[in-house]
Amino acid sequence: MPLDSIQHAAQEQFQKQSHRYAKGHILEDTHDLAAALEGLPIPVGAQALDIATGAGHAAFHLAREGYRVTASDLTPAMLQRVREGAGERGLSLETREHSAEALPYPDGAFQLVTCRVAPHHFSSPSSFVRESARVLAPGGWFVVIDGTVPDDDPEAEAWLHQVEKLRDPSHNRLIPPREWRAMCEAAGLRVEKLQVAYRKQPDLEWYFGAANTSPENRAAVLMLIANASESIRAEYRVAEEEGKIVWWWPMLSLAAQKPARSAGAQIL
Repeated sequence: MPLDSIQHAAQEQFQKQSHRYAKGHILEDTHDLAAALEGLPIPVGAQALDIATGAGHAAFHLAREGYRVTASDLTPAMLQRVREGAGERGLSLETREHSAEALPYPDGAFQLVTCRVAPHHFSSPSSFVRESARVLAPGGWFVVIDGTVPDDDPEAEAWLHQVEKLRDPSHNRLIPPREWRAMCEAAGLRVEKLQVAYRKQPDLEWYFGAANTSPENRAAVLMLIANASESIRAEYRVAEEEGKIVWWWPMLSLAAQKPARSAGAQIL
């Protein structure tokens, strides 16, 4: 299926920057994913799909936990990083190239679908959720971790959107928690866990480097920070520590289950 303009921008960006996301990247720490999965009744050896896997850190975690993993991404260079990383770690998994909005799998193919720190790049988050629900088996789990913005705070949402778009032009939109819940429910998923925790971003310059932000856009972000209102500074805890600009990024963690059978189903 041809890529839309948002998908193409994401593919182009991460094709260029894939080497920055392998060993040593902040996403290599998968404690957030382990916490999201904790207590979910998923059988050992379940089929798992990690969407927009990037350099594969979530997929590696799932493989270490004994899942049979398919790691998918829009970007060939990222999938090459995944294959290299899996080989270095002695892990076995499959890689597939496709978008998050149109999944090339039959209905009910997976017992777990995960997506970590990627949906803010998607052109149609609602299509991503619907497709994830479709490929889940009854009783399966949908787990998402991503940056978010507060419900009912348009100033905070607009400010962080500007920062992210300038830092990485392939950014599309951060989605507030209430909208995530509504998308899941519309796709027939029952949200069992939804929480927001703030994650410290310890160095704005490192964050620029990860996206190879242009000098002009770096200057524009610094101007946004300098002119941020008191409410923005309080919401994101923007500060300077040891000469570095730091802030706290709200991260949403969501786990939703596909019902084992439809509400009106009869057992014969």
